[in-house]
Amino acid sequence: MTSKASAVPSTSAVQAIQWQDGVLRLLDQRVLPLETRFIDCTTAEATAAAIHDMVVRGAPAIGIAAAFGLVVAVRANAASFDAAEAVLAASRPTAINLHWALQRMRGVWARTPTAERLEAEAIAIFNEDLAQNLRMAALGADLIAPGSRVLTHCNTGALATGGHGTALGVIRTAWAQGKLAQVYNTETRPWLQGARLTAWELMQEGIPGKLIADGAAAHLMSVEKIDWVIVGADRITANGDTANKIGTHALAVIARHFGAKFMVVAPSGTFDLSLASGDRIPIEERTAKELTEFRGQSVAPLGMQAFNPVFDVTPAALIDAIVCERGVIVQPTTAAVAAVLR
Repeated sequence: MTSKASAVPSTSAVQAIQWQDGVLRLLDQRVLPLETRFIDCTTAEATAAAIHDMVVRGAPAIGIAAAFGLVVAVRANAASFDAAEAVLAASRPTAINLHWALQRMRGVWARTPTAERLEAEAIAIFNEDLAQNLRMAALGADLIAPGSRVLTHCNTGALATGGHGTALGVIRTAWAQGKLAQVYNTETRPWLQGARLTAWELMQEGIPGKLIADGAAAHLMSVEKIDWVIVGADRITANGDTANKIGTHALAVIARHFGAKFMVVAPSGTFDLSLASGDRIPIEERTAKELTEFRGQSVAPLGMQAFNPVFDVTPAALIDAIVCERGVIVQPTTAAVAAVLR
């Protein structure tokens, strides 16, 4: 019998990634909350397809899944490492955690090319992510005053990570500390991660959430004081520019206008210090059907073209704090990021 992940105790009942007996089981997040369904991945190709097709999503979770995708490949064929790494690397271009995890696994493979050692490293990545989430949650919650109202975007909870969550982990911890009066979450078009996944996690935890349309954020902040907008990240450059789910940049602009603070929560593996600024981040564009159809039904005229970037870049100047497990970067700049990360 193989090792099981995770060894670190999670504070959430939600476990989107499971590893047992050499099989990677992924909670199919495309069908939540209407259905609970798991998909078993026994090849690198199946894992890459699950990542690309949004069975598993969220930068940390993608990295964990990719690490286990290498394990299943090498367990089947020890000579398949390079091919498996290539197919996994091509599954999503923007989230740096995917490439960070693959590079870490390659380093292990170069030193000890055995399936057992790769499996141990994948489990370590899984467990470290959960431990990092708990640390970030504590640091982020320390920034929140009692009685606060917060807004979050997309899904950054246990579903998107090894457990507990990044931005939603901060919210979960702040709620447990009695600091939150209200949580708002956007629907997050076009995949509705906020409406389907974040709303589901909030309700599972009994946290008082209210769902808003993406376009309602400015009106919300004009009629109710929002203290913090709290989001995750898929890649953070050396100067603190942050790529995250499309719509994040707009929220940062709106927050600055209405005096709400803006917090990014992401583990150190999300930083890409090889890029000086966010204009160098590759932005994934996906099929027009994600906008023109919903659950296979057309919602736009047939033949309508679409522009469908799924990430945008929030400039560091609009971010009040970046929280990672190594510390809090206040008013991020290249020097401030380097002081915490290097």
